[in-house]
Order: sequence, then C-alpha cells, then structure tokens
Amino acid sequence: MRSRRDRVALVIPAWNEAGAIGDVLADVPPDAVDWVFVVAGASTDGTAEIARANGATVLGQARPGYGAACWAGARAAADAGADVIAFLDGDFSDPPAALPRVLAPVLEGRADLALGWRRPDPAAGPHPLPFHARLGNRLVLTLLAFRLGHRLHDLPSCKAIRRGALESLQMGEMTYGWTTELVVKAIRAGLRLAEVPVDYRPRLAGQSKVSGTLRGSAGAAWKLVTCAARYASWTPAAPAPGAAGPSGSAVPEGAR
Repeated sequence: MRSRRDRVALVIPAWNEAGAIGDVLADVPPDAVDWVFVVAGASTDGTAEIARANGATVLGQARPGYGAACWAGARAAADAGADVIAFLDGDFSDPPAALPRVLAPVLEGRADLALGWRRPDPAAGPHPLPFHARLGNRLVLTLLAFRLGHRLHDLPSCKAIRRGALESLQMGEMTYGWTTELVVKAIRAGLRLAEVPVDYRPRLAGQSKVSGTLRGSAGAAWKLVTCAARYASWTPAAPAPGAAGPSGSAVPEGAR
C-alpha cells in the first residue's frame, strides 16, 4: 500500500507529441501520482496546449535534448516536494496504466530505482522497436554486464526513482544518454534496482525521433555505448540514500 508520506510526480518528455499526449494523460491512473509534468520543450504542434487541457503542468527546458527534458521535469518535481519521480514517454508506447506496478517496488521500500522492462505482446504483431534500435540497446546491456557484472533486460523510458537517490547521482547527460547514465550510476552507487515487466506497444502517432530512422538509431546507439563506457568508472561522492550495496543483477518483478 502506498504510504501517505510518499508523494509521486510523473515527468513526461513530449516534444511534438500532439497526436498522443492526450491519450497518455487520460490513461494515467488518477491515484498513482500527485503531479504530472509534461516537458514540451519547443513543441510547435499544440502538445503544450493539449497537455494543459488535460490537467498537466507544462514545462519548457533550458536546452534541447531528452536528458534536458527529464532533468527539467525532475527539478520541477523536487521543487513541488515529490519524494518519488516517475518517467515515461509521451508517445503512448509506454503504458501509463502500468505506473502503479512500476512504482510499487520503490513505494514499498524494496528498490530505489524501478525500471519498466519493455516486453512486447506477441499477439500484437511485429516488435514495436525496429531491429537496429533493439541491437543498440543490446550492445549497451552487454557492455554493462561485462564492465559492471550487472545484467539487465532493458534501458527503458518508463522508470521510477526516489528523489534523494536521483539527486545523489549527479546527473549531467542532457541527450539520449540520460537513461544510460542513470542506470550505470545507480549500479555504481549501489542502489537497489528492480525490473518490472510492462507491455510495450507501437507509438500512437508520428515517428520516433531516434528509432524512427537508421541514422537516428545509429547516433543514439553510439551515444549510449560511449555513455556506458564513460560512467562505468564513476564513483559517487557519498553513499546514496537507501543504498544496500550492489546485488549483481536487478530482480524482475514476478520472478520471485
């Protein structure tokens, strides 16, 4: 059961996602979060207006980039007083209805960082992520297993973390490498990680800014791999709040 003292903020990076953001916000379980921040950046297609009409607080960002959007939302969440911060994409590929399950390990004190491990529904057709995007993801995960001895299933966009833990990681990556930096540093800091399977699906509208093109995926893959290599030797300035020491691998929910 969710503790009364745990206040949750949801951050949704959504650059030009007018075709999906309304559905995303409508699908967020009303009792799962206390604040919803949509970081619309320099959107020009009405994303900000739709988000406001659906009750979200709309934010800009100081510089372009996925990481910059996540960090802008995280800072707003911290200023609002959130204890836990969740993230998911604004294209409806991440199921907002899965938020309670992703948040559960953190809210129940079993994890400091929960990752929404993307598992496509075999009955839904082809894999939502193109092959080149999956290959890049797998390269990074293999590197993490080799360098850090920590095996993960995914580097997902849907995740939840305690605010104090996030602040201890001294995040600096403002591009698509933000999630890689987050996960690598969390492992290095000895945070407790949990992986929660979620049903991943094709984006509702438009084209992905990364996996939608081979060039975009190649650039993102290079960024992810270099981030993983760079942060694999990072050392936290002080013990992370709630750290329980590295466990060697994240424990998938439902696999106990």
